[in-house]
Amino acid sequence: MRAIGDMLSDAAKAAAAKNGQDFSAESFEKMKKQVFADPDVRAFLTAHQDQLTKESVDASFASLYEYCRQKDSHDKVISGYLPQLFMEGPLIGIRYQASQDKQRRDKEAAAKRRIELIDLPEKLRRVKLADLDMADDRKQALFEVGAFLQAYQSNPHAKGLYLSGDFGVGKTYILAGLANRVAEMGGRVIFLHMPTFIAGLSSHFGDNSLQTEIQRLAACDVLILDDIGAETLSPWSRDDVLGVILQARMDNDLPTFFSSNFDMKALESHFSATKNADDPVKAARLMQRVRYLAKEVVVYGNNRRLP
Repeated sequence: MRAIGDMLSDAAKAAAAKNGQDFSAESFEKMKKQVFADPDVRAFLTAHQDQLTKESVDASFASLYEYCRQKDSHDKVISGYLPQLFMEGPLIGIRYQASQDKQRRDKEAAAKRRIELIDLPEKLRRVKLADLDMADDRKQALFEVGAFLQAYQSNPHAKGLYLSGDFGVGKTYILAGLANRVAEMGGRVIFLHMPTFIAGLSSHFGDNSLQTEIQRLAACDVLILDDIGAETLSPWSRDDVLGVILQARMDNDLPTFFSSNFDMKALESHFSATKNADDPVKAARLMQRVRYLAKEVVVYGNNRRLP
């Protein structure tokens, strides 16, 4: 086989003539620098030298030239994609593959689409567990979150968590970090603010969409109920909405998370005293579902919302 350098020189002359360029020594040297001396091109030709001939390199020069122009160009043929040389039979072809940066951005966008926030701020989509303060007062909660995520990789029915603690200690942010990580792993998450959700139930009456909403919450991969215990419940919203959702999730062992200013014992008292009645039996039944679905972990610390 002829030396690679000789084949490249012949191919450069042919490409210049085809494009109507003045083939001076200066233009030839410029093209050589762009294509023939390019380390990636030379590495490709060396790797495939047993498959190449002078004629096939000549016929493939357009691909080589495009590759050199595009690989480091800011004016990409396809934004976010990088050129890649490959053997296409006896010729050299060019194809475009998403860059690592584009793959990362696409992956992040796909993960965000797998999280549905209901009555919660959009900024929670940007929370990363790795960025959270690992203060001693929240280490146990973060450890339990990490343990869940490790288990969830192989078990989509891993038990959830019930984060209790004072106002502003970071319970919602910890669960936001968990939600984003689950979404990155491919899980679909619904993360809702319980008081606002319960207060807005009447908005579903006009279009009869409540049953559909209950089914969505009952069946999603991971459900997070934020600030449970701060809502004002009626016997109906407790038993026929929240109770139905939690029963379905318990029956199917679906990961469910809660945050609350109440510990589980205090939450049971809250469930007992609805607007119209005091029913400790139904409250105990509902708490049985909560305890089945989630392990209680106390988050300590100062109110981070205060200056």
